[in-house]
Amino acid sequence: MSTRNKILGILLLSAVLSGAAFAQTMPAKYGFGAPVTEQELSKYFSIPADGRGLPPGSGNATAGAKVYAENCAACHGDKLEGNPAKGIGGDKLIGGRGSLATKTPVKTVESYWPYATTLFDYVKRAMPFSSPGTLKDDEIYAVVAYILSEAKIIKPTDTMDATSLPKVMMPNRDGFIPDARPELDLYR
Repeated sequence: MSTRNKILGILLLSAVLSGAAFAQTMPAKYGFGAPVTEQELSKYFSIPADGRGLPPGSGNATAGAKVYAENCAACHGDKLEGNPAKGIGGDKLIGGRGSLATKTPVKTVESYWPYATTLFDYVKRAMPFSSPGTLKDDEIYAVVAYILSEAKIIKPTDTMDATSLPKVMMPNRDGFIPDARPELDLYR
């Protein structure tokens, strides 16, 4: 073994031993803070396609139209058409079916999003833009029902809840190609 490798080995061993000694001197508890609750922790996990973690509650398009008018129309337009010209930047929410493979794709809930549960999750976390996280779960189910109804994905009379929402078949549900990420096998 070369002198250089011996020195590197000694340095590495020294670093490991000093790290172990440091770890033994650290307290097991710091004496501040509180255990996180399930409700607090749920803010950091998204709702998967199968709907696990959807909260109780329900809503329909009629109630959703009111929630939308009060909380969403200022950015997304009265008819879900978006408001980019006003400088607010609210995206168009419906339309654009079949446009993704064209030179001018229109990415909307109707044309792009593969799961209705993703829409619920996004609205719950990020909307309204000026006060995210302020809508009640019933209001979120309702505004999601309204958007899906206006996009003709569900009937205007359908009620959305934790059971019905994951069953909604979005128009582009099969428009995504699964990516197994084979490079991750290198790290397993």
